[in-house]
Amino acid sequence: MGERTRQVLPSVLSVLLALAVCWLTIALTRDADTATRAYLQMLWGGVGNWPAFLEGGNANAVLRPLGEAAMKAALLTLTGLSVAVAFKVGLFNIGAQGQMIWGALAAALVGAHVSLPAVLHVPLALLAAAAAGAVWSSIAGVLKLKRGVHEVISTIMLNWVAVSLVDNWLVIGPLRAVAEGHQSSITGTAEILSTAQLPRLLGDSSRLNLGFPLALVAALAVWVWLARTSTGYETRAVGLTPEAARAAGIPTLWRAGGAMALAGALAGLAGAVLVLGTEGRYPGTLGAPYGFDGIAIALIGNNHPLGAAVSAAVFGILRAGGTRMQLLGVHKSFPELIQGFALLFVAGRMVWLALLDRRRSRQAAVEVPRA
Repeated sequence: MGERTRQVLPSVLSVLLALAVCWLTIALTRDADTATRAYLQMLWGGVGNWPAFLEGGNANAVLRPLGEAAMKAALLTLTGLSVAVAFKVGLFNIGAQGQMIWGALAAALVGAHVSLPAVLHVPLALLAAAAAGAVWSSIAGVLKLKRGVHEVISTIMLNWVAVSLVDNWLVIGPLRAVAEGHQSSITGTAEILSTAQLPRLLGDSSRLNLGFPLALVAALAVWVWLARTSTGYETRAVGLTPEAARAAGIPTLWRAGGAMALAGALAGLAGAVLVLGTEGRYPGTLGAPYGFDGIAIALIGNNHPLGAAVSAAVFGILRAGGTRMQLLGVHKSFPELIQGFALLFVAGRMVWLALLDRRRSRQAAVEVPRA
């Protein structure tokens, strides 16, 4: 068994075990047939009902679910990358939710109040979101590197500061959209201009937009940076052995601070993808806590950029199909339950590795006498 396979298998086994446990939970509370059909509904809601489509059904039976899954996977990929990048320098970024909030607000303001051609408007809104997230995460980075404030404490507190400032004041106060005509009230900021909207890749039949390939490009770029560049190598060295990295002449403070800023920028991009791709404005509240979900995605993906992308794709599919489970009386939050169990099992990574090592030892013991 190769080392790479040994690192990947615990995450795969954890997800499979989580799926089995949740299936068993439905089977015990309802029955096995309902559990199986609920899982099929969840799958069809994420990747599309291909059997019905191949029998002559509407293309929307496939395109619409794929769009929903891709949209959720894009957000999970970017927030997962945010957590994974910070992990590479030994920092635990729990503040992706707050960074995502500021990124979403920046994208909404630029998208609504700046008039530019689409070829310039979309990149400007994305850059504004990334900058807002980077600035917010850099606060925690500076507190950590200059004053020794633990990043877990500071990022948690900054999350609630972001919620209080944006959701509880700015969006319902100074930045609230002005009602026009017969509209009595509007929640959130003004609607973004059409030039700031992320282009949809499959037309109106699916919400799949440019945000999904953007998230994949971000994952690939982070992997290339960490694995193929000198600054990426230095960043990983700081996370593994900071004292040895400092002795080797690596600017540890700059590398750690840069990684934290990049983590915030990625979370800010997640906010931009949500606003520019699906919401069209900053809503009354940001909605699902994708920033916190990024922690699970990063850990299940073994803190590897490509692993986070694969993990996000899997749970994007499951979460997109979760609403279809309600057709059988199963609560739509079961995909979150699966994600939680998978994270719990990944936390016992050493148990998986011990079992894999024991299996490898037994195989070696059998092969030696044969040789």
